Amino acid sequence: MKTPYPVLHIIKSLGRGGAETLLPETLGKHDREKYCFHYIYFLPWKHQMVAEIEAAGGKVTCLPAKNNLEILRQVFRIVQYVRQNGIRLIHCHLPWAGIVGRIAGKLAGVPVVYTEHNTWDKYHKLTFFVNKLSFSAQTKVIAVSDDVAQSIKTHYSKKRPQVQVIKNGINTEKYSHDVPVHRDIRRELNIPPGSIVIGTACVFRHQKRLDTWLEIAKAVHDRCPYTRFIVAGDGLLRDVVHQKARDLQLLDVVHFPGLQAEIRPYLDAMDVFMMSSAFEGLPIGLLEAMSMGCMPACTDAGGIPELVEKDRNGILVPVEQPMEMVDRLVAYLQQPAKIKRLGAAARQTVVRYFSLQKMVTELENVYDNLLT
Repeated sequence: MKTPYPVLHIIKSLGRGGAETLLPETLGKHDREKYCFHYIYFLPWKHQMVAEIEAAGGKVTCLPAKNNLEILRQVFRIVQYVRQNGIRLIHCHLPWAGIVGRIAGKLAGVPVVYTEHNTWDKYHKLTFFVNKLSFSAQTKVIAVSDDVAQSIKTHYSKKRPQVQVIKNGINTEKYSHDVPVHRDIRRELNIPPGSIVIGTACVFRHQKRLDTWLEIAKAVHDRCPYTRFIVAGDGLLRDVVHQKARDLQLLDVVHFPGLQAEIRPYLDAMDVFMMSSAFEGLPIGLLEAMSMGCMPACTDAGGIPELVEKDRNGILVPVEQPMEMVDRLVAYLQQPAKIKRLGAAARQTVVRYFSLQKMVTELENVYDNLLT
């Protein structure tokens, strides 16, 4: 039997972000006779995905770093790791992991694949500059959406490296109402029977505009008192977000369950998955919610319009006018059957176009072209 090709993923953290959650999911779908997978990350306090990756057979190593400069200082340890473990291909995710991975790949003589998860105009100026400066030092670039690919072309004029769109996918068999969740979140949170639940799940970052999310929730609840809300997740803005809910007098109707290792029971409890983001790539949380049959209600940020079609499988409003969501939501809340119908259409969209197996097959084609 042929020895599997060792592939090394490099990512800044293994917390519960969209890019991070894809790693154990894709690991479970890859051809393990052809590839074996290693993972290096840098922020030791963001480790929620480590156990899942190891349980799926991946080898995880943390090279501790407190900031981006310290990440760059780990380059020689990465080169040493590549040589000691016979790594044949490096696959990096997000800018600072990409920057250090490109340098390590050049020094070790190993091809580098980079997945771009966000549009370039949203990066910090230093991140933008160093990412662009080092961008040619890799073999292949994967963009997670057409919008992300266009962003690269707008800001980076060189023809090499080639950019290929491989859209994010999720495990539609796992994220399904047909799979028991063994928890009744509505009962746990004392949500009254007959309520319509609007929720989200995310890292509490500025891009998610959770202050705006709560303002929408307030306006919707004032007009539809039978609505309840769930905001699952955590992050640096936790205190700010909770204070906003207090200021809006929403604490009786908005639930903050915190960071969840298993999000499916919460998605199972939601009728609508709402996002008020200022920018996005192709959000994994939204894909998961749609696969669970939640009707999406989102701003048209980034690659979201590649997922959500207005009034066909969800609600879409301009990113510059997120409060338009209120009138649109209220109209649907008065027609619960329509919410279920659009939720079913949302699931079919994901099953047809955004399956995890489709994504993994396209990734392996990239790997094959570089390794064989």
